[in-house]
Amino acid sequence: MTRTDVRLDTSKRFGTKAATLFGTACLLVLAGCSGEESGTASSGVVTSATAQETPAPSAAPATTAPAPAAAAVEAPAAQGTVDVAELMKPGALPDVVMGDPNAPVTIVEYASMTCGHCATFHIQTLPTIKANYIDTGKAKLIMREFPFDPRALAAFMLARCAPEDKRTAMVDVLFRQQDQWARAQNASEALFNISKLAGFTQESFAACLNDKDLQTKIVETQERGEKEFGVAATPTLFVNGNRYSGAMGAPELSAVIESML
Repeated sequence: MTRTDVRLDTSKRFGTKAATLFGTACLLVLAGCSGEESGTASSGVVTSATAQETPAPSAAPATTAPAPAAAAVEAPAAQGTVDVAELMKPGALPDVVMGDPNAPVTIVEYASMTCGHCATFHIQTLPTIKANYIDTGKAKLIMREFPFDPRALAAFMLARCAPEDKRTAMVDVLFRQQDQWARAQNASEALFNISKLAGFTQESFAACLNDKDLQTKIVETQERGEKEFGVAATPTLFVNGNRYSGAMGAPELSAVIESML
């Protein structure tokens, strides 16, 4: 049986060269790689987001009901703007759209699966935004990969390999159970236990994490976000081209969306 023992150090960041070497030398799972091996070739392409790239001390409690409507607040000022046409050009991976593709407001989120603030956004903020704007056809959400470390890269790969009808749910579970795999001693075992919920076998799990083409495309997505759109921290949201970096609660994001309707 294929061995899937992954011990990846979340304290290491990587750029294209480091990620490529990591994939070539280790193939993510077969060699039982460690973060020290993946981090030696580069100091990483993202250094300004250190405070936002690690998991939160504890996961927020799960909730099955939509969050209550957000109180009205003043919309925060954007930290920059990008050309929407450029932002929406096809990249290395196809966008996964939540909501009506023709919705008037487009939210593009760059996230890392090991980012605690990203988990907070998906657990605490997104339910309100989904109920009030995405499900009502006013906005759509696109999440793009911006992994800070090999564990985040592996989690994104598994989400991409999941059946299409389970992909969004798997992302949700990965964020909700972030503490159980992002800092686990045996990341492979923890990620596999979550992946089984989406129908993965040990063979399909290993095959996904050894998909070098998928790995390269995820890293290219990260690089494009940084070089073309100025992403330097997660989460970074683009709302109709306006950039907002860092944590944003439901009231603030609701105000931004309302200002564009």
